[in-house]
Amino acid sequence: MHSLTESYINMSTTIEKVKCLIIGSGPAGYTAAIYASRANMFPVLYQGSQPGGQLTTTNEVENWPGNPEGITGPEMMVNLQAQAQRFGADIRDGWVSKVDFSGPIHKVWVNDEKEIHCETVIISTGASAKYLGLPSEQHYLQMGGGVSACAICDGFFYRNQEVVIVGAGDSACEEAHYLSKLCKKVTMLVRTENFRASKIMEERVRKTENIEIMLNTETVEVLGDDQVVTGVKVLNKSTDQEQSIPATGFFVAIGHKPNTDIFKEYIDLDETGYIKSIPGTSKTNVKGVFVGGDAADHVYRQAITAAGTGCMAALDAERYLASLE
Repeated sequence: MHSLTESYINMSTTIEKVKCLIIGSGPAGYTAAIYASRANMFPVLYQGSQPGGQLTTTNEVENWPGNPEGITGPEMMVNLQAQAQRFGADIRDGWVSKVDFSGPIHKVWVNDEKEIHCETVIISTGASAKYLGLPSEQHYLQMGGGVSACAICDGFFYRNQEVVIVGAGDSACEEAHYLSKLCKKVTMLVRTENFRASKIMEERVRKTENIEIMLNTETVEVLGDDQVVTGVKVLNKSTDQEQSIPATGFFVAIGHKPNTDIFKEYIDLDETGYIKSIPGTSKTNVKGVFVGGDAADHVYRQAITAAGTGCMAALDAERYLASLE
């Protein structure tokens, strides 16, 4: 039979104490890890269910400063991880399954079993683009051959080509308008009779000559030669007729879901689930908990802005720790 002391020792060995825990990888998490490591905060970073984040599904990144020839998303993430590790960041596999931010010690559980007590936490869990879920859409998304959820990231590859975009909100209108400046023709598929976008955004796309709007139209299948997209098969729900639209690019703009569900009991979120930070900082409503990247950003959603807020989160965490000494 174990003594109480032995039981306590056995129990306490399962709890790890960490100065700075970073939840999630991607540009925000890795940048936070680089800054936190250089500030002797000995950060531990858990990569989450998608190590490297959304950029690992992006074939070419041409708008990341310092890479004049462009770089692939996965290669960029490998470089950022290596840079963080060079300064001593502890990068680990695994995902955070539960948190308790109710007390002065921030408690975090990894893979439902390991318990970590953290002085500071940086949330960089990102957001996931919503897709239609069609097998053909997912196939070409994985192939990197013509399906995208970011016109600003990938529109450049479709210069002077014909593309299709799905969506009816402000973001979809904004992305369609952006694509219209690059592409020969943009066909916009709206699944109902009406736009969800504000009137001013709807007017903007309606007035753009090379945007064709198809209301009450659903995507049936993304067509292609198994490698790249060649068109989109659609169904007009009013007439029940199918047609194929030639296109080399298929853009999905039906929203993003921030990966913040496990924090909602403790952290202030907006109505969509994005983390609210104190303006001009990375601070959340919980002292010692900070946020960087797309988990708090529904406006820009770029690698460079995510990296910038990851830097802010590490600096804010460092100052917070200094104030406790």
